[in-house]
Amino acid sequence: MKKKNLIIICIDGGRLDRAKNSPVYNNLGTKGIFFSQTITYAPYTNASIHALISGSYGNRNGCLSYWHSIKFKNDQFMTLAEYFQQNEYFTYADIHSDLILPKSGFDKYDVFDENTPDLVRRHSDLLDSMKIKNDRGKNFFLYLHFSSIHTGIMNSVLKVYNNFSKEYFSNRKINEERYDALFQKSEIYLEAIQKKLSELNLWSNTVVLVISDHGISTGEKFGERAYGAFCYDYTIKTFAYYISPDFLPQKINQQVRHIDFMPTILDHFQISQNPSAEKFDGVSLLPLINGGDFSETTAYTETGNPLNNKAPPKKPNIKSIRTSTWKLIFNEYDGTKELYNLKSDPEEKHNLISQDLEIEIDLWEKLVEHI
Repeated sequence: MKKKNLIIICIDGGRLDRAKNSPVYNNLGTKGIFFSQTITYAPYTNASIHALISGSYGNRNGCLSYWHSIKFKNDQFMTLAEYFQQNEYFTYADIHSDLILPKSGFDKYDVFDENTPDLVRRHSDLLDSMKIKNDRGKNFFLYLHFSSIHTGIMNSVLKVYNNFSKEYFSNRKINEERYDALFQKSEIYLEAIQKKLSELNLWSNTVVLVISDHGISTGEKFGERAYGAFCYDYTIKTFAYYISPDFLPQKINQQVRHIDFMPTILDHFQISQNPSAEKFDGVSLLPLINGGDFSETTAYTETGNPLNNKAPPKKPNIKSIRTSTWKLIFNEYDGTKELYNLKSDPEEKHNLISQDLEIEIDLWEKLVEHI
């Protein structure tokens, strides 16, 4: 197989429900595989992306909280960038914070000021430079982070309200409108990037993964004004579009996890896993993509709820285990549990704990395997 390039685009704070109703995002679905039920390890950026780029949960790779980026075990867990660098790819990351992504394996690692850049122009220029390298015989792996939704929420929500601000939670319509205006920026960005990829003829020899790290609250649950406080689906259930000339477009509704994309990419690019590195928690999705046998795996998510404190704790205090149908949440800080039937109650309004003991026990046993 002729070597292909790889581009990962993270839409920071992109909600699944908005993507499903967006013509721009739906156009991505006509080009490749739309995973409509992609579960993040953490409903905040740094632990989510560390899990994505290492194929492993944060409680194994070391990045298990907002405070643990520097504790990522890069001597034990190889990153996707390291694999591609070792296979003679030029590797480049463009991000708004060096806490988001491990530097390991990147030939160039740029951090931009999230309050100033025109990301359409900046990333279009980067694609131009990658195309030049590619034409000269050098394949590339490019990681691009679209931060504008995050930046808007930080300035208009996180800096203005706390997790218990009644003004915020009593104005759902305003919250929705604010978020929609920010999400529209991602549509403008993605439409321009798609056109640029077509202009440069990169779709034909490049695998493109467009993914969201987590969703963002618009006031669904009191106690979480944005993200990172709970493990409900509006923040942990995200989207992913895996676009490759090797696969026909399709929609996959089966649950997958962020940690599955690294082993999938290595499998697709025929890059062998390093036997001396720690094993992945994720699994390759190629059998699922190709219509073969694929058993759904449970998705583990954890986060640190700040409760009444100004900053989140250094270790997770809420943990969840999820299937396509059920979710069990363990609020470790007070010992309570929540059980939701996601098919009949997708908004997680009705806690069924102690009402279906067989399901509860089964999920609890699976959860305990991770904690």
